[in-house]
Amino acid sequence: MYVPEALAADAPLVVVLHGCTQSPASYDAGSAWSKLADERGFAVLYPEQQRSNNPNLCFNWFSPDDAARDRGEALSIRQMVDTMHARHATDPGRTFVTGLSAGGAMTAVMLATYPDVFAGGAVIAGLPFGTARSVPEAFDRMRAHGGGAPEQLAALVRSASDHPGPWPKLSVWHGSNDATVDPTNAAALIGQWRLLHGVPAAPCRTDMVHGYPHRVWCGPDGAEVMEEYVITGMAHGTPLSTSGTVSGEVAGPYMLEAGISSTRLIARFWGIMEHAEHEVRRPAFAEERRPPQPEQQLPDLEPVRRRPHLRHVPGGVQATIENALRSAGLMR
Repeated sequence: MYVPEALAADAPLVVVLHGCTQSPASYDAGSAWSKLADERGFAVLYPEQQRSNNPNLCFNWFSPDDAARDRGEALSIRQMVDTMHARHATDPGRTFVTGLSAGGAMTAVMLATYPDVFAGGAVIAGLPFGTARSVPEAFDRMRAHGGGAPEQLAALVRSASDHPGPWPKLSVWHGSNDATVDPTNAAALIGQWRLLHGVPAAPCRTDMVHGYPHRVWCGPDGAEVMEEYVITGMAHGTPLSTSGTVSGEVAGPYMLEAGISSTRLIARFWGIMEHAEHEVRRPAFAEERRPPQPEQQLPDLEPVRRRPHLRHVPGGVQATIENALRSAGLMR
């Protein structure tokens, strides 16, 4: 957890779910959610996956035992949220969740299984809820094989709880060159939640933000309920803006300089900050496709402290996962 000094009562709570091979400290070092919490006065909760649950530290978003209301990892995260509210008097009506990759897919799980708990979410390089129920299906969906029509996907969310609505607002981010989680998953996620919100297929606003396509869908009252950012040319990871001194974000493996701060724009979409100012520097994404250089591994700290170096995992996320599955006899 990260709680700024003199946190006001009824402050927002942001839940941040790391990706495979990452830790809460490494994800915070790149995304700078704790720095923003200091600036804007909200608390941050960083659930941490354990190797006993998943050898590559992935949240088990594809497991029926972990991706259902009041079961497994979804229940554990919900209990952590309740503990934060009890300890720090954070606002139950302003609780949000975001994550990258497997953490992004687990974000979709939390929004589907506990739509009464979260006011909004942000899925970065993730997948829709309910499309996979096993490891092989998870890899199929990541590679854009199978899935379901938007009506089927929306029905999966409706059946995950007895919540009648309204539904949490949703921000979707994906790199157009993502070779780990195919970008079609972003389109499927939007289709799933567009039907839940009951908004037309055509967005109410289309524009460019720091040079990237941005679409927004509005409800009948004109309120923004969904948005999508396509980070053209970016590979698998969380888009950052590391230039200047405003954001405090740090690039590393799967934390990619893109000239746009997903952290600050997500917070603005949720309504917990007014502006998302930062200096803009468009990256050379071809450089991101080169194997990252090894970096020093520093110990994780609790509560999370900012700016440790990120851990380099040779071969990338997908190779790491597949090697572990083969050694366990779960994949050929």
